[in-house]
Amino acid sequence: MRYNFMRSLYDWVLHWAHTPYGAPALFLLALTESSVFPIPPDVLLIALAVSIPARAFKYAFICSLGSVLGGILGYAIGYLLWYGSDGTFSAFARFFFDYIPGFTVQVFNLVQNKYNENAFLAVFTAGFTPIPYKVFTIAGGVCKINFFEFILASLVGRSLRFFLVAGIIWKFGEPITRWIDKYFNKLALLFTVLLIGGFVVVKLFLK
Repeated sequence: MRYNFMRSLYDWVLHWAHTPYGAPALFLLALTESSVFPIPPDVLLIALAVSIPARAFKYAFICSLGSVLGGILGYAIGYLLWYGSDGTFSAFARFFFDYIPGFTVQVFNLVQNKYNENAFLAVFTAGFTPIPYKVFTIAGGVCKINFFEFILASLVGRSLRFFLVAGIIWKFGEPITRWIDKYFNKLALLFTVLLIGGFVVVKLFLK
């Protein structure tokens, strides 16, 4: 059942590659994934890059731009919406604590301390790896880390990730897509493990 649901999401994201709106869809997917949406834009980036390998790096640029702007949105959410006018946690913050796995008041305090130690490394690591980037973008705004340092770390981490994907597609092309389609169920399981592992890494990283 879980695989069927993930397969449907995968196909829905992937179908945009076969429409005239592939590039705008990639931008919007990357934008929302950095702040609220759970599906990473890599699958659509791969499909678009395979369809026109000569544009692989152009799509990587679009994906990177959307993701960094989405990170700014996440930062703004944390900066503007985390506390109410009375200085206590807002309804949004309480929702975040209640429903975002692994993000508690204790974790929030640890994130703040980690940002004070090395904000650039924290954002870069979240941007490049399976660690949930949106958690760090929102927390960055809450902790009011240096905005330009946040942008630079996001730009480097996200660009390295997406241009690496584009480079692999540019080099190996369509066989990668066929391989993904053939082994989708195993990849879906791997994605789930990585997502859960990302939250585990967050906890370990914050100790």
